[in-house]
Amino acid sequence: MFEDLRRHYVDLAQPRLGAEVTFATDDFFGDKARLIDPAEPVFIPDKYDEHGKWMDGWESRRRRTEGHDWCVVRLGVPGVVAGFEIDTRHFTGNYPPGAEIEACRSDDAVPDEQAGWTNVTGRLALNGDDRIYVPVEHKEPVTHVRLHIFPDGGVARLRVWGRVAKDWSTVGPDERLDLLAMENGGRGIIANDEHYGRIENLTAPGRGTNMGDGWETRRRRETGHDWALLELGAPGLIDEVVVDTAHFKGNYPERCCLQAAPEASGSPEEIAAQSENWPLLLPEVKLEPDKAHVFRDGIADRGPVRFVRLNIMPDGGVSRLRLIGRVAR
Repeated sequence: MFEDLRRHYVDLAQPRLGAEVTFATDDFFGDKARLIDPAEPVFIPDKYDEHGKWMDGWESRRRRTEGHDWCVVRLGVPGVVAGFEIDTRHFTGNYPPGAEIEACRSDDAVPDEQAGWTNVTGRLALNGDDRIYVPVEHKEPVTHVRLHIFPDGGVARLRVWGRVAKDWSTVGPDERLDLLAMENGGRGIIANDEHYGRIENLTAPGRGTNMGDGWETRRRRETGHDWALLELGAPGLIDEVVVDTAHFKGNYPERCCLQAAPEASGSPEEIAAQSENWPLLLPEVKLEPDKAHVFRDGIADRGPVRFVRLNIMPDGGVSRLRLIGRVAR
């Protein structure tokens, strides 16, 4: 189930989008910043620090007064939240038995009680060393979430799954931007193989930090080639394509091409089947290792496109894919 979430939504609380845990009532045992660490939580049996047992998550001290602990997460970009993933993995005798989540929209780092906080989950029962997904119905874009734990304890990770709510009215008719960028609502839908790196990395901000920060497939031992399917944040007219193989040196694809379509519908698997017959946006081009390839010539005029299929021949890794153009009005 958790893998399927990545096919439909973006984690709005990931640090590379600019998300930050801006406040916690207490993080004595576990730094509040760990709550949104993109890595999977780990347990290191013999690791201790000056406060005691080191735990990979946000953990407050044992509360000896009335009340409960809570923290505030400022999302990287405004978004419409579809659900929350609350992960208590490795917290067994120190997890909170209850939780609740609120959301609001604010320009403040730590919104106060006048910010219009809305309870979007109600009281939730938590178990130790567990991982749950809580869908919500909240149609308005938000910028912050507030996680309450009752009364204290540790939570390994909080994921805020949803869609980026880009305000396209602020983008001028002649303004060129990366319409596939995660911060503009672009997202990965499905790939035939994500053995070493996830498709979502193709849309992430900046250049990849290492080989793990890209999309990489296993070594192909059969005929054919690998592919990834992505959706732009808005329909657009593409006039520049950037295929960045940063850090991929002995494992970059030899060639690639792009197919595109103005619309698609159905499940990720159904859209993938449709994409086999989409027309070319960028014909087959040669790639080189550890390089940002910029293509302007040869891009077909397909009108407004919303979906693209990146084909790599035969396999390998790509760090980022950028589709530069104008929003279709």
